[in-house]
Amino acid sequence: MTGKRYFPPELLSIFLANLKPAVKQLIVGKSVKGLPIHQLQLGSGPLKILMWSQMHGNETTTTKALFDLIPWLLEADQASLLQTFSFYIIPQLNPDGAKEYTRENANGVDLNRDAQAQTEPESKVLSTQYQKIQPDFALNLHGQRTIYGAGIQGNAASLSFLAPAADSKRSLAPAREHAMKAIVAIYNELRTALPKGIGRYDDHFNPNCVGDAFTQAGTPTILFEAGHYPNDYQREITRKWIFNSFKALFWYLYQTEEETEVAAYFKIPENTKNFVDIILSPVNIEDQGVLYKKQQLAIQYREELKNGAIAFVPTYHGYGSSLQLKAHRYIDATNLNLNEPLVFLQDQSIKNPELNILFSINS
Repeated sequence: MTGKRYFPPELLSIFLANLKPAVKQLIVGKSVKGLPIHQLQLGSGPLKILMWSQMHGNETTTTKALFDLIPWLLEADQASLLQTFSFYIIPQLNPDGAKEYTRENANGVDLNRDAQAQTEPESKVLSTQYQKIQPDFALNLHGQRTIYGAGIQGNAASLSFLAPAADSKRSLAPAREHAMKAIVAIYNELRTALPKGIGRYDDHFNPNCVGDAFTQAGTPTILFEAGHYPNDYQREITRKWIFNSFKALFWYLYQTEEETEVAAYFKIPENTKNFVDIILSPVNIEDQGVLYKKQQLAIQYREELKNGAIAFVPTYHGYGSSLQLKAHRYIDATNLNLNEPLVFLQDQSIKNPELNILFSINS
């Protein structure tokens, strides 16, 4: 199993080659650059679940969690799930983006804003499979940046969920209510083990987003967001939480679905953008020729594909005498002997080799 963030089509091929014969494999289309888009099917039950990952090519955690899920589903203890459900899994909807580690596809289009226009072949593949399968439940699998917290008072949002709206009023359509109750079931199952680490994603309606479009069409849909867990930049711990979320969801749907209050969904803390990767202080900063002393410096990593691996490049986010931000890591600069003030380059990178080494993360 890969322990790295990068999950290109070549690695997917290795995983597919090692799947058991019980998993039916199909090629359901091709990307802009002609790479195959795979669909996996297992189970023979009447309830159909459609799942797709790496719609954004640089969001790899949920893809890896799918390859934890599939062997688990094939274990004898889960036989009842395979008799109840039929799983249709597209592990990498955007193989071109996965190869280049980009959010968009090879045409520079965000596939999660292409639900209505369907200008891209990958969007058409998902739409075709949706129409063909007519799923009873849809799972839209994503990853989110380290900037998100689980509410103002919460920790980093390691997991976030959304029951997408079906209209601009964000009304409680039956499909949306069903998804909300399922999210509450996941939250209740995991919140003790992951305290203050589960958030609720923003629910503003956008018909161009796939989850909103599917909910509007009457399919209960859940957006999964794999976020940050402390010191887990490879997202291997988060991967396990996503896997546990899958298990909680499927056993909930399998059982009698005990009555859950929709109001509990809105009690899940809403995501806030209040985290940065590092806060370094106190430091002197030179900005456009002006010197600012004893500042707090907020640093955010930029992810770049270099030599087949993801490099985490420290970049300037902001500074001030008292930042209203939380950090995943706090560094006391008192003993760093920073005799020269920090200078920022136009691309927001930090012109200081010693700090770049200090902030480096192995990929």
